[in-house]
Parts: sequence; C-alpha cells; structure tokens
Amino acid sequence: MKITNVVTLISNGAFSNSVEYKSIENDVLNAIKCIENPIGSKSFILNSGKQANGVKPIKEMFINYLNEHNWQDERKIKDRDMKKRRIDSTYKLNDTNQYFGVEWETGNISSSHRAINRLLLGIVEGKLLGGILVLPSRKMYYYLTDRIGNFQELEPYFKLWSLFSNQINNGVLKIIEIEHDSVSDRIAPFKKGTDGRALK
Repeated sequence: MKITNVVTLISNGAFSNSVEYKSIENDVLNAIKCIENPIGSKSFILNSGKQANGVKPIKEMFINYLNEHNWQDERKIKDRDMKKRRIDSTYKLNDTNQYFGVEWETGNISSSHRAINRLLLGIVEGKLLGGILVLPSRKMYYYLTDRIGNFQELEPYFKLWSLFSNQINNGVLKIIEIEHDSVSDRIAPFKKGTDGRALK
C-alpha cells in the first residue's frame, strides 16, 4: 500500500515533537505500508473492476497490525468514555489519561466529516492528544465501494479544521492519503459489506 500524501492540520506543543508521538506515527505509517494483496506479494493489488472492492477487509488488516502493537480497537478499548466515541483504534499515552486516535474511512464523505470531527472534538476536549484520518485517493476511489469518502473530496475543508490550531496548545491532527500499487482483473475483489451502498 502506498502513502501518497500526508497533510498536517494541527501540530502544536511538545507532543508533536516527542519521541512518543514519532513512535505512534511510525506505527500508523507501517500499518499502512504493510498491507498486502495477495498476502506475501509485498504489494497491494486491487481488482480492476469499477467499484468492485469492499473496504472493510482492507481496514481490518490495518487494525490488526495496530492491535499487535499495543493499540486498542473500538471492540477492545476498556475506557468507557473512549468506547462511546467509537474511534477505530486508539493508543493510550504514557503517564496520562489521554489517547491518540486513528480513523480509517469505510463510509461515504459524510462519514469522513464525522471521523475528523470526532478526532478534533477529542483533542479540543483534552481526551485525545492527537489523531489521524486515513482515506483513499481519488484514483483508488474508482475501484472501491460506491461513494466511499476520499482525499480530494475532503480537501476543500482542510482550511476550516486548521483554524482550530489557534485553540489547541498541545496536539496533532493529520490526514493521510493512501493508494493501491496496481490493479489486475486476475485478482479477486475484496468482499463487500451487506448494508447500503456496499451492496452496489
């Protein structure tokens, strides 16, 4: 899996330059880069059909990697407040009651807005010290479930979220754009979900 863009919306205070944050960001970047299809190929290949591939199986590979590196997904998190926030994956920060959150987009553009707002609200309220939203490029979007949220569709709102930088003394908020390495009609499509547009 390729990382094609990393946008920093907020990066303030000591945390953004800390060793702990660098380790957290490395976990997220490695979790993306390690996603393979077929497994063992050291590449990420999608079925070449338009809207042919489901998104949840791809997300599960990402979440499973983080679970193996001391992160907690929304099913496993024990903190009641964080559980209510339904953030895809969180990392408990050392010597604090705060967390770092990551969202991997599997819904439409409205879902993308809700995901970034969940992370931003958590930072403003002090429950999170940072967050990252991962979502596909417009090029990758073509091969995924119809109307999946994508980087280019969300991009016009980056300036709005960046304005909150003036209200946050210590915290990080980033968006990462991802993309497949190649496509092939010989690769089986990722299974789709059973609700809404996922069936299309």
